[in-house]
Amino acid sequence: MRFRYIGLLAAVFLFSVWASFQFGSQADNYAYDRFFRAYRPDLRKPESIILAIDEASLASIDRGMAGIRRPLAQALRLINAAQPKAVVVDIILTDRRDAAADHELSEALRATPRLVLSSLLMDDPPRWENPRPEFAQSAAALGHVYALPDGGDAVTRAIPLDAHAGAERRWAIALEAFRVSRGAGILLESPDDLEVGGTLIPFRRLGDSRLMRVRYFPPEMAEVAIPRIGLKRLLDNPRLASEFAHKVVFVGVTATSEVRDRLFTPYGGPQTSTGIEIHAEAFETIAQHLFITDVPESWPLLFAALLVMAAGLAFVYLPGWKAYAAGGAICLAAFITPYVFFTNQRVFSLVTPALAAMLGVAAAAAWQHLVVRRSLIRAEAQRARYQQAMQFVTHEMRTPLSAIQGSSELITRFALSEEKRKQVAQLINSESKRLARMIEIFLNVERLSAGQMELKREDICLKDLIETCIERVRPFAERKKIELALEPVEEDLHLTGDRELMEYACYNLLTNAVKYSPQRTQVTVTGWKRDDHIRVTVKDQGMGMDQKEVKKIFQKFYRTKKAEQSGEAGTGIGLSIVRQIVEQHGGAIEVASQPGVGSCFTLVLAQQH
Repeated sequence: MRFRYIGLLAAVFLFSVWASFQFGSQADNYAYDRFFRAYRPDLRKPESIILAIDEASLASIDRGMAGIRRPLAQALRLINAAQPKAVVVDIILTDRRDAAADHELSEALRATPRLVLSSLLMDDPPRWENPRPEFAQSAAALGHVYALPDGGDAVTRAIPLDAHAGAERRWAIALEAFRVSRGAGILLESPDDLEVGGTLIPFRRLGDSRLMRVRYFPPEMAEVAIPRIGLKRLLDNPRLASEFAHKVVFVGVTATSEVRDRLFTPYGGPQTSTGIEIHAEAFETIAQHLFITDVPESWPLLFAALLVMAAGLAFVYLPGWKAYAAGGAICLAAFITPYVFFTNQRVFSLVTPALAAMLGVAAAAAWQHLVVRRSLIRAEAQRARYQQAMQFVTHEMRTPLSAIQGSSELITRFALSEEKRKQVAQLINSESKRLARMIEIFLNVERLSAGQMELKREDICLKDLIETCIERVRPFAERKKIELALEPVEEDLHLTGDRELMEYACYNLLTNAVKYSPQRTQVTVTGWKRDDHIRVTVKDQGMGMDQKEVKKIFQKFYRTKKAEQSGEAGTGIGLSIVRQIVEQHGGAIEVASQPGVGSCFTLVLAQQH
């Protein structure tokens, strides 16, 4: 039982792990987003600012994005005067436009300190399309501006720190902006993190790329939100250039009519972000050391295993409501623990431990319910067996007790001769021994039914067994003038089993045959062999039974209607005990009967070899 319980809990754990791996990623993402909206970390004022090419800016520019280079050059000159820490420009500068505008922009870029420009990743064939040389020569670094929306729900929770086109790699513009703003040189790489100017940036690998989770700023917290100034506003009000002083400036298109990469964030809602906005958030994640890292994959598995074990122990050692309260606490711990980890900037899977806890508690509770129910059923069965035992005692032991009681009254109330007194004393002695044997037989049958004892293995001569039973029944038969006919039995037919139990079975069939037969009839007993089995047949000329009654006669307490009408009905226990005895010996009982003709009971038993 204990090992089956442990096996059930192990199966629950394995199923929980399998199900979480197969179907849990979206649920984990949903929980991650909920934690994002619920938790507010300590945030500093941002170090970055966005120069947004918004709808108003595009509307004010002749030819829209095609004419953006001259206004951009004007804005960069204003920003450069404010001495920003770095400037990141995410605008396509790979083609040639108006020569005068291009020259003006190249001059503005040349004057821009710590400039980062973006490159386009082309697909067929995979290659990087860089800004034109007159623009690129002014850049301190080239980077990519790609994000990584989740394939299941399109929410951008991380950015790739690097992107590859063949052997050529570009770092994310957020990372390059941090590097050049700190005046750092080469990025130092390790299997688990990057080091930039003394700052370790953790990541997780996805193929060739390194992914960094972005700590987005709560949109409703205006005091820590990344400032945004439109290009048109800056050009209309040059004094706004002071807002860019000592900031890392991200320049990019935010107009919904122009950008294609409208991306969702964990804060949800209808509001979306652009690639330049997400990379500005990524820069703040690095600058403020708000890294969100994933715990090792083994941690949720170990925690889930501990929760299942706790559920199993709770329902074993705690009684009643305390076990269910402990189960509720276990489930609560499975949901709270991932949030506690998130407040410490660690991502801990929710689905694996939560599913393991809920299924573990349910399985442990169901198992213990079944165990308690089984114990109750067993107790009820023992109670029923006890009641049956009492009825058996009343039914089967009435005759020897009556004989002992009557004989003792004869001795005490009448003056008997010595010879008569001796006969009465012998009768009392024999009936008391018979009563003791009946009690022992009954107890043995009950122990056999409960699996508490083994059968004796004795050599039994079939002829001796039948003759002994006939002699015990003969006085009863003579009172009803019923003839007991024993057909010849071979001397060499032997059984292996418990002699006392087999005598009881044969004796019971004989007494039933005499009891339910009318006077001046015959009961025939036969012992013979067929197909390596010994058969003992008791045939009477009694009232008989129909087929419906034949199917029920071995049920405890079943009594046929004709037997009840005849006044000979017992409690219906004897035949059920006979059947138990025969089946414990590996045999069976066959019954053939017809109303008004009689019945034939046949014991089919294995022969001793």
